[in-house]
Amino acid sequence: MNQRALLEVIALGPEDAVAAQAGGADRLELVADMAADGLTPPCATFAAIRAAVDIPLRVMLRAADGFAAGDAVDVAALCAQAQALRAEGAEEFVLGFLTPQGRPDLAAVKALTEVIDGCRWTFHRAIDRAADRDALRKELAGSSGAAGLDTYLTAGSADGVDAGLATLVAEQARTAAGEPGYAPRILVGGGLRLDHLPELRAAGLDAFHIGGAARPGGWSAPVDAAAVREWRAALDAPVASRV
Repeated sequence: MNQRALLEVIALGPEDAVAAQAGGADRLELVADMAADGLTPPCATFAAIRAAVDIPLRVMLRAADGFAAGDAVDVAALCAQAQALRAEGAEEFVLGFLTPQGRPDLAAVKALTEVIDGCRWTFHRAIDRAADRDALRKELAGSSGAAGLDTYLTAGSADGVDAGLATLVAEQARTAAGEPGYAPRILVGGGLRLDHLPELRAAGLDAFHIGGAARPGGWSAPVDAAAVREWRAALDAPVASRV
């Protein structure tokens, strides 16, 4: 029996969260400020969403647009936000930073994972901007600061899923083969469309992330439960075998 595919939806507030859960979302990614591609939400927003729904929430830890963690003061401020979110009850997170050379910023990642103390987390689309995707995965796998890393959110390319399909399929094969560095689940997101699903599902990919696709009215409009329900139905349909 095929395991139910995971559907994660971006939520900016309680209205989004309620609609996403009603539409069949399995998990939410909580962010603020999508003009900056998603930053850490206030504790009050987390608390309001947590009170509104009962599905898992992954909270973004990111202070500015881009994939640089900033200087020591910036990292300390982000750690303080993470600590406050933990105190409010947050149990899952999203983070990920690169050095100017495009390698994983292991120091920043370790500082945050020490604060979230073993919570499960997603390394977000910084992987799509890495100088070497394979090297990034292996560096993180060998780092003591990567405890709790169980997911990579990726489109397979900085240009989105259209450009990254072949990479996603190849990386899923390496995950299925148990290759070192490939244990975390691949969560496909970034320009993802319904017409991508047959090829991705046939390759064994089983976790999907949507933002704008859940908002037919654009980012100024809330999540639409019917749009989420369409994705849920597509993911619950039988998976075609690869020939």
